[in-house]
Amino acid sequence: MNDEKVNKYLTKEGLEKIKKELEERKGPIRRGIAMAIKEAKEQGDLSENAEYAEAKAREVENEKRIAELESIYKNSVVVKRDTKSKKIGIGSTVKVLNDKNIERIYHIVGSDEADPTANKISNESPLGSALMHRMAGDKITVEVPGGNIDYEIKTVENK
Repeated sequence: MNDEKVNKYLTKEGLEKIKKELEERKGPIRRGIAMAIKEAKEQGDLSENAEYAEAKAREVENEKRIAELESIYKNSVVVKRDTKSKKIGIGSTVKVLNDKNIERIYHIVGSDEADPTANKISNESPLGSALMHRMAGDKITVEVPGGNIDYEIKTVENK
């Protein structure tokens, strides 16, 4: 049975990033690995050939990532934001103030694009899901492992 999750959400930028990585992995990366395997085979005995084993491991890893990217690409819906909407959705940029008086800016994205180090949070994360469909001025409480954090939504930008 196919357990792929259908209809995951991506921003237009996220889809472009996936397409670019897929092209890179199917093209130059795949060719580089094939060349490394060919060169390692030319060295003779494969049973004790570390270069061959490493190249084959890289090949497996690359093919796995290609399959994952193709699945994301096939099963994703690109979200088109209503630039006139005042509500938070996938693709929105949100400025929030937490209960420790720390201001942060987050970009709400689908789960396959999430990158907390770049302030891209998933619509499925605790904070992301609490922000969805809210507007500037709203106050929310988010349950986290260490307790609750209160936020005030300062601005919402949909471009």
